[in-house]
Amino acid sequence: MQITKTEYNPELLEQWRAKLITKRTIERLLSKYTARYAGVIRNKNQREHFENYLRGLMSDLDRKSVEPIALALVGEKGVRSLQQFMTRSTLDDETVINEYQNLLSETISSDNGMLSVDGSDTPKKGNNSAGVGRQYCGNLGKVDNCQAGIFCAYAGSGGYGIVDRELYFQEKWFTDEYEDLRKECGVPQDKVFQTKNEIALNQIKNVTAKKLFKIKWIGCDSAFGCDHNFLDSLPADIPYFAAVKNNERVFVKDSDIPVKIKTLAESDGLPWTKTRICDGSKGAIYADVKIIRCYACRTVSGVMRPHHGVWVYIRKYENGDIKFFISNAAEDISDIELHEAGTLRWPIEQCFQECKSHLGMGHFEGRSYHGFLRHILFVMIAHFFVTSLRLELKKGAFQ
Repeated sequence: MQITKTEYNPELLEQWRAKLITKRTIERLLSKYTARYAGVIRNKNQREHFENYLRGLMSDLDRKSVEPIALALVGEKGVRSLQQFMTRSTLDDETVINEYQNLLSETISSDNGMLSVDGSDTPKKGNNSAGVGRQYCGNLGKVDNCQAGIFCAYAGSGGYGIVDRELYFQEKWFTDEYEDLRKECGVPQDKVFQTKNEIALNQIKNVTAKKLFKIKWIGCDSAFGCDHNFLDSLPADIPYFAAVKNNERVFVKDSDIPVKIKTLAESDGLPWTKTRICDGSKGAIYADVKIIRCYACRTVSGVMRPHHGVWVYIRKYENGDIKFFISNAAEDISDIELHEAGTLRWPIEQCFQECKSHLGMGHFEGRSYHGFLRHILFVMIAHFFVTSLRLELKKGAFQ
């Protein structure tokens, strides 16, 4: 589903490789783009590695990890130096991501923007890479050996992109048994166990504190939306629009007994309304929608009690899939705004799909924690460059 006019366009990579857009033009635009980072990547060698890594991520290589990128762009002599750059370089990633977020916000921040959090997992062989363990892998839909990433993304009428990333470590990684492996993987000594939801909450608070993006909504999938502590810890001045499971309970007005929202979906007393949700890549997208004002359910001393007022938003797509959401938006909010919020929840999934399918998001083969985070950061930067190419194309820059 494409919902903005500035969506990522993978065809631009094909045009690059087919030389329909000349290499000279791409180099000019890439130089213009990476020049924004000159103030935070001052070392000449580091800038060369940075630019080469971006080129490698946007290339047609089957594997977009350090060795294939170095061999393709520099030659065998460049493998070791690129490896060292990705894992041991003194480059300050914090200043780089700050500059990236500044650039991203200048381009895509919009009045209707949503900040979303979600997880994305990558299958991994072996047991010696940072954060690896047997855990649920969303990419495979089952428990397997993988690295679990937690991401924060922004979406609005101006476009979308990933804003921040972090690697999740299972609690066992902080036991004495893993002490040597933590050192080998470069896990900071002061790092402590955090749940995925705690990591996501920190990301939201960090991004909102910077005030770079206009944030009308905070969005999340059901892994976060079913966590009442998570929802209640979100910034109080920004409403959330959270996916929940069908067994989430709410109190309907004047009811003393909580009901599952699945019951509301099945109720003939609350009819479906055919609604035009948004414009997709193949035309208008419609869904049947139910919206009802209820009270959130919280457990106090073992008893479920009504809490603050919420909107229950239920959407049934043409293929029969039903999605359930809870929002603490104001009681007088319009249905149109709720429809829009439901649509803005999905671009973070588009980011994952685009970055994994075209930019090697899951291809990092190093073991280090620092290297993993740097690889993902560069994928984020490459993703935004390709999005920027589309904007340049629209302005006629390639003619």
